[in-house]
Amino acid sequence: MQDNRRKIRVLVVDDSALMRKLISKLLERDEEIEVIATAIDGYFALSKVAQLKPDVVTLDVDMPRMDGITALNEMVSKHQIPVIMLSSLTTRGAALTMQALEKGAVDFICKPKSAAQVGEMADELLSKVKGAVHSNVLALNAQSADGKTPTRKKVTSPPPRRAEYKIVAVGASSGGPHALRYLLPRLPADLDAGIVIVQHMPESFTSMMARWLDDICDLEVREARDGDLAIPGRALIAPGNRHMKVKRTAAGCEVRLDDGPLVNGHRPSVDVLFRSVAEQFGSSATGLIMTGMGSDGAQGLGDMKKAGGLTIAQDKESCSVYGMPRAAQDRGAVVKVLALTEMPTYVIGTVGRMVDLEESYAGTR
Repeated sequence: MQDNRRKIRVLVVDDSALMRKLISKLLERDEEIEVIATAIDGYFALSKVAQLKPDVVTLDVDMPRMDGITALNEMVSKHQIPVIMLSSLTTRGAALTMQALEKGAVDFICKPKSAAQVGEMADELLSKVKGAVHSNVLALNAQSADGKTPTRKKVTSPPPRRAEYKIVAVGASSGGPHALRYLLPRLPADLDAGIVIVQHMPESFTSMMARWLDDICDLEVREARDGDLAIPGRALIAPGNRHMKVKRTAAGCEVRLDDGPLVNGHRPSVDVLFRSVAEQFGSSATGLIMTGMGSDGAQGLGDMKKAGGLTIAQDKESCSVYGMPRAAQDRGAVVKVLALTEMPTYVIGTVGRMVDLEESYAGTR
C-alpha cells in the first residue's frame, strides 16, 4: 500500500533517450509523483528495481538486449511491483501488450506516433500511475497463473427462438484482461445467456484481446460488429473507440455500435452499455462490474438494478484496481459482491444452462 505522506516513486524504462526525458517530464508535472530513475533496457531496469524499490515502473514493451516482456516477468514475480507497459499502436504492439498483461502488467498506455504528440498522453499516464500504485499485484499473479484448458465446445448455430432472452453485461478497465481471462474460460458454451463486454482499450487491441480469449474459452469470443447477435454461448467485446448498446429484437439481443461522444472519458463506455441493457432487458439481465480505475459503469449499473436486474461487483481483494466496483457500491448500485473466483459458479447458477432447459422441455413432451 502506498504511503500517502510521500510521493509516488516511479522508474521510467525506455530505450529512447528522448522518450525517457519526455515521459519523466510529464510525470513530474504532478506534485504527487517523483521520477527516481530511468533505464535504457530490461537489464538496467531490473538492477534499479532491486536497488531503489520504486512504487511503479513504466516499461517499454519493445527494447534491445532485454525486452520489456522478459523484464516484466521478474518485476512481477520477484518484486511484486506494479508495471504499466508502453506500447505502440500496431498489431505487433497489441500482441506484445496482450502477452504483457497475461504475465502480470497492471495496465498499458499506447505511445504516440511522434515525440511532438507525447503531451496528449499526459492525463492518461498520470491517472494510470496513480491507479497502479494501489493495485493488487498478488491478485494479478494469481489470476495469471491459474489457467484452464478448454474443451472447445464452441457455439456453431443460434439456439431456437423463444419468448425470453437473458443477457450478461460486463464492464472492466485496468486489470480487466486478467479478470476476463479468469472468468470467461470458466463459463460453459451452453450458458443460457448472451454476454456483452466493455473493456477500456484502444482500437486494434480489442480484436487482439478477443482472439486471445477465444483461444482459451469454450464460449465463442469475438469483437462485436454492428448487428451481431449476443446469443447463448457467445461473448461480444465492444471494439475500441466505439460505444456498444443492445436492442431486443425478435432474433434476440442485437448489438448496435456508434461513434457518440466520450462518456466518463471513455469510448466505449460501460455506462452506455449498462444503460441500454437496463432499458432493453430489465430483470432478464445480469450486470458485472469488475476491476478498473474511475467510476465508469456505476450509474449504468444503478439503472440495471432499478430495472430489476441482478448487479454484481468484484470484491476489493480480488481487484487489481478497486475503483469502478467501489464507485458502484458507493452509489448503492450493487446487489451482490463476489470474489473473482466466485463469479463463474454464481453466474452459471443464476443464468442457467441451455442443456438444462432442453432437458426440462423433453420431460414435458
